[in-house]
Amino acid sequence: MKFDETRAWPLMLTGIIVLVDQCTKAIIAVNWPIGTMISDVFNNEFLQIYHVRNKVIAFSLGGNLPEPVKPVLFIVLPLVVLCVLLLYYLRSNDFTGLQRWATAGIIGGGIGNIIDRIFRPDGVVDFISIKFYGLFGFERWPTFNIADSSVVVCCILLFSSIIVSPRKTKEHIAQ
Repeated sequence: MKFDETRAWPLMLTGIIVLVDQCTKAIIAVNWPIGTMISDVFNNEFLQIYHVRNKVIAFSLGGNLPEPVKPVLFIVLPLVVLCVLLLYYLRSNDFTGLQRWATAGIIGGGIGNIIDRIFRPDGVVDFISIKFYGLFGFERWPTFNIADSSVVVCCILLFSSIIVSPRKTKEHIAQ
């Protein structure tokens, strides 16, 4: 298999996200008990570092599911989705450069949280808490981590790039 730098370089982002995510989570988990507010970064309650754990998915969805179903929905299904996404990433020529980088960021964030789901029995380590001023009914946005941030930001970038990128039509390809 020939080295393809257009596919390889963005995968470095995947590795960096996993590394930074796991390092920040380890620092939080080792140094502060669950439930501890570590810092009010700006002294105005906007950004707080607060150690919590999440055994379910975003916005505490899935808490009422039967216990045998949770590993399938929270570990197996995301692993399958990430594997399919990675295979598509590696085999497809349909991605623009930005879309490759965004997809690599989504994969990195997904891997970061799956590592927690598999190896941290207390749940995924979340620690970033942002004041949301009542928007969408949230006084504070649900606490999140680096992996969550990567997935959200990169999904926004990916979907935005898909919407604004020119469509390849048969006429366009023939020219």
